[in-house]
Amino acid sequence: MKLLRYGPAGQEKPGILDRDGKIRDLAGVVDDIAGDALSPAGLAKLRALDPATLPLVAGSPRLGACVGRVGKFVAVGLNYSDHAAETGAKVPEEPILFMKATSSIVGPNDTVVIPKNSRKTDWEVELAIIIGTKANYVSEADALSHVAGYCVVNDVSEREFQAERGGQWTKGKSADTFGPMGPWLVTPDEIADVQALDMFLDVSGTRRQTGNTRTMIFGVKFLVHYISQFMTLHPGDVITTGTPPGVGLGMKPVPVFLKPGDEMHLGIQGLGEQRQRVVAYEG
Repeated sequence: MKLLRYGPAGQEKPGILDRDGKIRDLAGVVDDIAGDALSPAGLAKLRALDPATLPLVAGSPRLGACVGRVGKFVAVGLNYSDHAAETGAKVPEEPILFMKATSSIVGPNDTVVIPKNSRKTDWEVELAIIIGTKANYVSEADALSHVAGYCVVNDVSEREFQAERGGQWTKGKSADTFGPMGPWLVTPDEIADVQALDMFLDVSGTRRQTGNTRTMIFGVKFLVHYISQFMTLHPGDVITTGTPPGVGLGMKPVPVFLKPGDEMHLGIQGLGEQRQRVVAYEG
């Protein structure tokens, strides 16, 4: 299944994509793509529906983030061997974890705002894991049973805030609009091998990132297991798992960063695509 949320920001309704790629309304079935709806029982209830019997959503509404009421937005740094190489960083022995503020989450095609005083806003196409059932000290063998699905995330980052202003990475990862998520949550049964998905990101028509989830240092199963050793993961929590090479920070001989007027286009095989226009902060 491909589950989604559509409508004005803050007023999104739950939906499902039918076989023809049209949005069908789920508001009469679940209140949101969140919480119990992401459990095995909740997903089974949705899977039993015939989307053709659900109300058709007219037009092309705005898509919101594909998950509602996200409790934790956990991120993994330097998790692609080829990305670590381009930044000159040592391959980590254990996953590098940081948090993105949930207030950074926006829809997949919403505008991305360069923060006030930013000089180094960057892009990162990433595979995200959406938790469906509570995970606490889970084994690697059992990890995938806690996953409701996967989606695309653009882990937008301000590199000066992240690396040159002291403290942890969170401050460079959490600005408003720095977490485009979606277009939809894709359930695991639609993904033959989550560790073999092609990824790309273009900036204003120029291909910047080309990669595949096979070069992840720590795979999906291990990450769910590992993170659950340090915090309990709850339904609707999101883990974004790192980016392949081609970020602006790694450009040679001179890094390249986002500027107002740029457009990002990114996607992951089987999980859909995003498009964002970049604007300057006005406040």
